[in-house]
Amino acid sequence: MNSYRIPEIAKQYTNYDMIQNHTDLPGFPEFRTRLLFAFLNGSPVKNNTSELFALVTSLVQLGLDTHDQVSISNDVKEKKAARSRQLKVLAGDYFSSRFYHLLAEAGQIELVKQLSNAICEVNRLKMNLYMKMKQLKCSAEEYIHQSVAIKAQLFLSYTGLLDKMYEQAWPDMLQGFTECEVIFEELFRMESDADFRESWGFWYILQNGSKEERKQLQTAELDSFKIKTLLHKYNISSQLYQMLDSQIKQLYTKVQKLDSDKLISELFHIGQPFLRHLSKPKLLEEI
Repeated sequence: MNSYRIPEIAKQYTNYDMIQNHTDLPGFPEFRTRLLFAFLNGSPVKNNTSELFALVTSLVQLGLDTHDQVSISNDVKEKKAARSRQLKVLAGDYFSSRFYHLLAEAGQIELVKQLSNAICEVNRLKMNLYMKMKQLKCSAEEYIHQSVAIKAQLFLSYTGLLDKMYEQAWPDMLQGFTECEVIFEELFRMESDADFRESWGFWYILQNGSKEERKQLQTAELDSFKIKTLLHKYNISSQLYQMLDSQIKQLYTKVQKLDSDKLISELFHIGQPFLRHLSKPKLLEEI
């Protein structure tokens, strides 16, 4: 099982009419799943389980991400919205439960324990970040750092399971690709006014804006024009593009130092969406 087909396999657990007709799911964790599969598949000891391990980890991650989309308040009155919320809760539970079943069936009990511990750590990290954000005590740099840590935590569970030649490189590669992923997502987050308050741009402006601007961010419901004005003034788009460009260059320098030509080739392929986005005309870039 050397070809990468995890998203297709995962569809048998996610493509239910009830879910697709009445709610939206988060995106599949493609970058981290493909990265994990590449490392496992290149390990002689683990290549026979690479597909199973990558699949269950992606399902757990999808379950956690689905629960993140559930609104905190349960005061939804409209029937359609209430059904969507309920299905997100149930779908998240279902995706997460599949890893117990699939790993137990394969006799991989130790990995069940490791992933369960990782889930606890993910939830702890999320709560810490949520509290800092709620108290408006989160810096832009810390926002990126904590977002990367939350996304990478499940996948770090495999560090001790890899061959020695991959074990040392895995955390560094995971960290680098996940940071690219976080910055990549922030570029798209800029396009939604609804996502502004939980974006890197918000925390950067709160950290570097004028006294009046910081007061507005803390107390006011900003309209679309004001948000775009602030994003333009502080060159948020340009800064994010520069951050992504710098990170991908640093990452590829490290990738080239790996001992496996096959793994190097696969990692360069995984990073192609970042490079393609950097090469596009930056229509939103501030002048």
